[in-house]
Amino acid sequence: MSTVPTPHNGANYGEIAKTVLMPGDPLRAKFIAEEYLTDAVCFNTVRNMLGYTGTYQGKRVSVMGGGMGIPSMGIYSYELFHMYDVDTIIRIGSAGGISDAVKVRDLVIAVSASTNSAYAGQFGLNGTFAPTADFELARRAYDAAVARGVHVMAGNILSSDTFYSDNPKENDQWKKMGVLAVEMESAGLYLNAARAGKRALCICTISDHLYTGEALSARERETGFRDMMEVALSLVE
Repeated sequence: MSTVPTPHNGANYGEIAKTVLMPGDPLRAKFIAEEYLTDAVCFNTVRNMLGYTGTYQGKRVSVMGGGMGIPSMGIYSYELFHMYDVDTIIRIGSAGGISDAVKVRDLVIAVSASTNSAYAGQFGLNGTFAPTADFELARRAYDAAVARGVHVMAGNILSSDTFYSDNPKENDQWKKMGVLAVEMESAGLYLNAARAGKRALCICTISDHLYTGEALSARERETGFRDMMEVALSLVE
């Protein structure tokens, strides 16, 4: 295709599988490729946003970093959907717990992603669009987590544009509305998937809790999310 490689992705057309797992951290993408994929080949090093394609249990799959925030996820997922003909993107990332019902290391299946971002404004909708996961992927992910004996919850998360907020009480209002956790990418991914007519899902591991103060180290976040990784890999078709 004449549109690839892109300014952000050095892959040629055909080098990326139909299903892509997207952690935020490119080093987590590298870890997954080395630990789980057979015959993994690196297809992207542009901006150190590492991407690999290999096979998992005989099924072709890619894994690529998505960066931090909706603008970064927006760029990479748009290109994957529209320029590389990817059908499914599964975000596997960390999230901060908001609900009292979730604890550090729990899995959260993001059925929907509320947001304080203006990203949806570009679509010119006369109202508020609800960014939503693919139901079949969400159902299968939930069932896979339960089968593994992992504590998992499914529901609404918040995709926030702010990590360091000037309002220390900001998350209190989201908590009152039953939001489970906060991260920074999923709403953008779901919006892009909806516009492209493709499938998307976000599976998060609770890496810290905004109200209890529990937290995992950076190293644990990079390599310690095996339940999330293996649930996501089980969805590859």
